[in-house]
Amino acid sequence: MIRELHQKLINKEITAEKLALDYLACIEKKDKDFFAYISVTKDLALEQARKVDEKIARGESIELLEGIPGAIKDNLCISGVRTTASSKILDNYVAPYDATVIKKLKENGAVFLGKTNLDEFAMGSSTENSAYGVTKNPYDLTRVSGGSSGGSAAAVALDEAVWALGTDTGGSIRQPASFCGVVGLKPTYGRVSRYGAIAMASSFDQIGPLTKTVEDAAIILSVIAGQDKMDATSAHSSGKDYAKYLTGEIGGMRIGIVKEYIDGLGEKEKKAISEIIETYKKLGAEIKEINLPHIKYSLPVYYIIVPCEVSSNLARFDGIKYGLSIDDEENSGLGENRMPKKLLETYLDSRHYGFGKEVQRRIMLGTYALSSGYYDAYYLRAQKVRTLIREDFEKAFLEVDLILTPITPTAAFKIGEKIEDPLEMYLADIFSITANIVGVPAISVPGTKIETDGHDLPIGFQLMGKWFDEENVLNVAHAYEINK
Repeated sequence: MIRELHQKLINKEITAEKLALDYLACIEKKDKDFFAYISVTKDLALEQARKVDEKIARGESIELLEGIPGAIKDNLCISGVRTTASSKILDNYVAPYDATVIKKLKENGAVFLGKTNLDEFAMGSSTENSAYGVTKNPYDLTRVSGGSSGGSAAAVALDEAVWALGTDTGGSIRQPASFCGVVGLKPTYGRVSRYGAIAMASSFDQIGPLTKTVEDAAIILSVIAGQDKMDATSAHSSGKDYAKYLTGEIGGMRIGIVKEYIDGLGEKEKKAISEIIETYKKLGAEIKEINLPHIKYSLPVYYIIVPCEVSSNLARFDGIKYGLSIDDEENSGLGENRMPKKLLETYLDSRHYGFGKEVQRRIMLGTYALSSGYYDAYYLRAQKVRTLIREDFEKAFLEVDLILTPITPTAAFKIGEKIEDPLEMYLADIFSITANIVGVPAISVPGTKIETDGHDLPIGFQLMGKWFDEENVLNVAHAYEINK
C-alpha cells in the first residue's frame, strides 16, 4: 500500500495534501464511533504534506515514506504535541522533544495524523484501561480492539491511517493486530531505539509498526531501525532495506511448533492454526515439533519482573517535575486558611488521582516484589528463570529457523468481559509475552476469520525468529500473506 501511494504521488495522480485530507476526513467520519485517536494533529499533518508537495513540484525525488499518512501511539513523544500515555497524570504534558523514531520518520518525510489511544502507560490488553475511553473493534463495536496499542491497530484497520507505530512490552503490538486483522511487528529488543517512548518496563519495551501488509511493516522498520546514542540498549542495525528480503520463497525453511500451545486452543482456533501449518507445508517449509520446557513459567516471570520495572520507571511521575500536581486549593480541597500541603502529601495525592487502577496495581506489585525480604524470593528468582527460558530458545533455534504459535487464545473478547478479573486478562497474554522475555523478533500475521456471535472476527498467528533475523521473519510472513 505504501509503495502504491508513493507511485501515485510521484506520478502526480494525487497530492500529499489531498491524501492527508482524505485520511483526516475518514477520521472525522468514523472515529467518533471507534475512538482510535486521542488527538488529531491536523495542522502538523497538512504542514508536513505540503512540504512533500513542494518537493515534487520542484522536480525533486522523494523517499518511499514521504507524504504517507500514519498514526503514532500516544506514549511516543512528538515535539510540541500533547503526549498523555492515556493517563490523567500526563493530561497536560506537551513533549519538548522528538522520540528517535519520530525524528527518523520526520527525516523521511512521513505525515503524522495524530496520537492513538492505548491502555494507560501501555498496561493492558484491551485499551479499557485508557483514562479517555475504550477503542472499539473495527469488526464489532461491542468488542475490544486489543491492547495496549489498540488505537494504532484500529486506526490502520479502519483506514484512518496507512501505517501506525505501537509499542510492545508483552504483545501490545501483536495482540491488537490479531484482533483487528492487521500486521503487527515487534522487532528484536535493541533493533529500534526506545528513546522518547514513555517507559513501562525497560528490558521488555520495543517500538514497532502496525500495517495492512507485511511489505509495509518492512518499509517502516527500514526507517526506524538503528543504533542511537540516546539509547544504550540499541544495536548497530540500520541501513537495511527489509522489503528486499520479501521473496516469498521459503522452501527448506524449518518452522517449529510447540504442541502444547496448539492443544490448549478451542476447536475453531485449533482448526485455523492447522490450516496455516498446512499452507506452510505446501510452500515447502519443514514443520518440526519442538520442546520449550521452561515456557510454562513465562506468565509468572513476566508478571513479576514487569511490575518491578514499572514501579521503578513510574516513580518519576510525582506531581512535581511535570504533569498533574494535586497541590493547589481547588484540586486538594484545602480551605483558604489551611497551610499548603507537605511534599509527601503532594506526591501521594497526585499519584492517587493521576494513576488508574491497573497502573496502581502494578506499581504496588512491583514495589512489594522489590522490597527487603522479598527481592530474592520474587525478582531475583524470576530473572533466573528468564535466563532458562532464553536458553530454551537458543537450543530450539539450533533445530529450527522460526517458531509458529497462536498469538491469542481467542478472537477479540467483549468490552467489559475481563476487565474486572485481572488474572483472566493476564492469561490472555500467554502466547505473546515470551518473545519479550527473551527479546526475539515476532510478528502477528492475519490468519483467518472466526464466526463469533454473528460476527466474522479476525484472528492472527505469530512467527518468532532468531535474534536480529527480521529478514526471515518478514519473508516467511510475506509468503503466507501472498499464498493464503
